[in-house]
Amino acid sequence: MNDEKKPGERKKLTASAVRKMKKAGEKIAALTAYDFPTARLADEAGADLILVGDSLGMVVLGYDNTLRVTMADMLHHASAVTRARPAALVVGDMPFMSFQEGKHQAVRNAGRFVQEAGVDAVKLEGGKKHAETVERIVGASIPVMGHVGLTPQSILEFGGYRVQGKSPEDADRLMEDAKSLEEAGCFSVVLEGIPWRVAQKITQELTVPTIGIGAGPRCDGQVLVMHDVLGLYPRYAPKFVKRYAEAGEVIREAFARYVKEVKEGTFPTLDYSYGE
Repeated sequence: MNDEKKPGERKKLTASAVRKMKKAGEKIAALTAYDFPTARLADEAGADLILVGDSLGMVVLGYDNTLRVTMADMLHHASAVTRARPAALVVGDMPFMSFQEGKHQAVRNAGRFVQEAGVDAVKLEGGKKHAETVERIVGASIPVMGHVGLTPQSILEFGGYRVQGKSPEDADRLMEDAKSLEEAGCFSVVLEGIPWRVAQKITQELTVPTIGIGAGPRCDGQVLVMHDVLGLYPRYAPKFVKRYAEAGEVIREAFARYVKEVKEGTFPTLDYSYGE
């Protein structure tokens, strides 16, 4: 097998390489993807990191939140993403109740992500209380991305999707959570739904990269949900989302034209038909 890179082809990114991007002062661009074609497009666009997020529960499966997403769901979609063989680092999101029962469960499920779906790393929500779990997964040679702030799997505890770290006490708690994840071995930490000044301070204190989502411009990188970027998720758009396209309108128009032509009998013509 010839593994040599073609001219212009990117070298495969590793967790170690992503970690070094902070020291080099290079911003990290991350996107979510949940299937083969969008993973390929995100990679071709130059994304450094592709997150197979449990957000698929909402934007792909139609749930109201991420709590009903299962390991089977995540493995199915993560496998589709890795089949695109992206140069970007692929991170599988550990879903609700895939690691909360204990360290053995967490290591086993993280291992399934690597062994069955072929991801390069996993992401785990929660701070200091999950630091030992992170340490065990890292000890099994599986890179881990942390996630603090507004953690969607904790919405029942939070009482909804609320900005975190607004009080000095909460900001100090987030700093402690982020530092504990770094000490446990995380190669990066997602900061979600927190004031930008708090995110800036955490970013300055950590030696590993921070990836912001609704955490302002001073993080080491940013991640957005693909469907939000493309205008494909109609239910709501958080303040921090910038839509780079209205693909939903384009798709709807194409579907409508197809339906109209079928109804009118103008599609297919003989040009779209096989001869004898």
